[in-house]
Formats: sequence, structure tokens, C-alpha cells
Amino acid sequence: MTATIALVDDDRNILTSVSIALQAEGFVTRLYSDGETALKALTENPPELAIFDIKMPRMDGLELLRRLREKSTMPVIFLTSKDDELDEALGLAMGADDYIAKPFSHRLLIARIRAILRRTEVAQAPAGESGEPSETVLVRGRLEMDTARHRVTWGGGVVTLTVTEFLILEALAQRPGVVKTRNQLMDAAYHDDIYVDDRTIDSHIKRVRRKFRQVDPEFDSIETLYGAGYRFSEE
Repeated sequence: MTATIALVDDDRNILTSVSIALQAEGFVTRLYSDGETALKALTENPPELAIFDIKMPRMDGLELLRRLREKSTMPVIFLTSKDDELDEALGLAMGADDYIAKPFSHRLLIARIRAILRRTEVAQAPAGESGEPSETVLVRGRLEMDTARHRVTWGGGVVTLTVTEFLILEALAQRPGVVKTRNQLMDAAYHDDIYVDDRTIDSHIKRVRRKFRQVDPEFDSIETLYGAGYRFSEE
């Protein structure tokens, strides 16, 4: 199936050039020049992945992501300016799957898109149909992870995770008590020769914790070992 990619940016030149590059690689594109228009379209007819600019009129990319995450775990890549470190961190904390700083090469963007779509396919495919070994439901204390259905519960309460968050949590929960370095979590979540910095993993971990604490305010099963990484503690 051909993947559809939504592009949301108020810069018409970026919309046009990125769309041409993606179509040349076989993707279908939908273009939106502001967040308000995009939000309605993305929720009513969601694509496989969306790319947002952060700085936009009417509704910026951060607000668009916040509103979208109320209804959807659709993979999202942020386009940021070189100096927008705060915006990058906020975007990741709010549930973006990746970010790319402008100016960027189309080849890099396409590589990131393909990586996220592969992760989505693996996480959401029925067991035995993704090319990965079939797995049963992973149970760790109050945690249950159904890898075939991409479903997570904690004490019976549903925790909705993005694909990246799901894969990071799965890597931690597979071996409770074992410390996973940030590099190991990058490898588990990205499966490609694509570098993401420590801040990216830290932001994903913070968001995973926040989501679990919405179900259980006392949740503390993901531990930080400063200078080493993270581990999952089974209750």
C-alpha cells in the first residue's frame, strides 16, 4: 500500500519541493498551509504520517500536535529552525516521533520517514505478519503490552503510546531490572543508522512516565540511573 504523507507548512516553497521529492519516491502527499486547516483534515482522514513546521500562523505546530494527540497517535515529524532547541524539546515532550532541523536534505527526511513507517508497521502488524517473530502479550507486574495490537495497559487502565514510545517501553520491559543505555533505546526504537541525541530519548521517557501517571499517579517503574540510562522495575 502506498503511504500518504501530510505536509503542514506556511512556506509554499518547502511544501512544493518536499512534495515533489516524496512523490518521486512513491508517496502520496497532502499539503496544508496552516494548522487549523490541517487539524480537521488529519482527524477526519488521517494519513500514515504527518510533517509539521513549528512556526506557522493561526495555529503553530506545537498546538497542532497537542490537539492531534488528544485523538491520535499518528507518527509526526517536526521541522524546526536550527536554533529552536526549546521548541524541539517541547515537541518531543508532547509526543512527536522525530524532528529535523532546517535546512535539511530531502534524502535525510525520506530516510526518517521510511524508518518511522517501518517501526509503525512492525508495531501494529498482527503477530507473524510483520517479518518479526510472533510474540505473546508481555506481562510485567501491572504492565501488559500486546505487541500484536499495539496496546498497553497498567493495572487494567489503557495507556495510549506513540510507536516510538511503545518500542522504548518494550525494550525496557523485556528485561526488568537491566539498565538500558540511551544508545540501546535508540537502537530499539529506530532500527536504522539514524542518529538521535540523548535529549530525544529523555523526552520520550518523560512523556511515557506522564502518560502512565495519568492512569496511576504513583507510577514509578521507569527508573533513571544518571550517567547510565534507564531500567524498568517490575512490581
